[in-house]
Amino acid sequence: MEPLKMLETQPGKHSLLLNAGSTAVDEVVEELGHEANGYFWEGVAQLLVATEAPDLEGRFNYDPEGGMFVAYGADRPALERLGALMSQVANDADRVRRLVALANERGYEFDD
Repeated sequence: MEPLKMLETQPGKHSLLLNAGSTAVDEVVEELGHEANGYFWEGVAQLLVATEAPDLEGRFNYDPEGGMFVAYGADRPALERLGALMSQVANDADRVRRLVALANERGYEFDD
């Protein structure tokens, strides 16, 4: 799940974290006209849920900041699955290019 991390913030409460600007694809994200911040990664998460894992919809919440992506909730398996999906994007330049192209085709705008 690298570079994402899972934390249990309270018993039964979990957070999935990604330090923005720390991925293998940051330069590619910028080449594609986006800023690799927490809001961009929230957009990635939302697009992945909508297109590849619609069963995850509504099972956690998002709380990104400029320097960090955060998804949180009580459903650890759902967060772990999101982390696995996002890790694929965060570590593969071609995967991030395809995802941004899909967003463009669908008129989806990242809030970065």
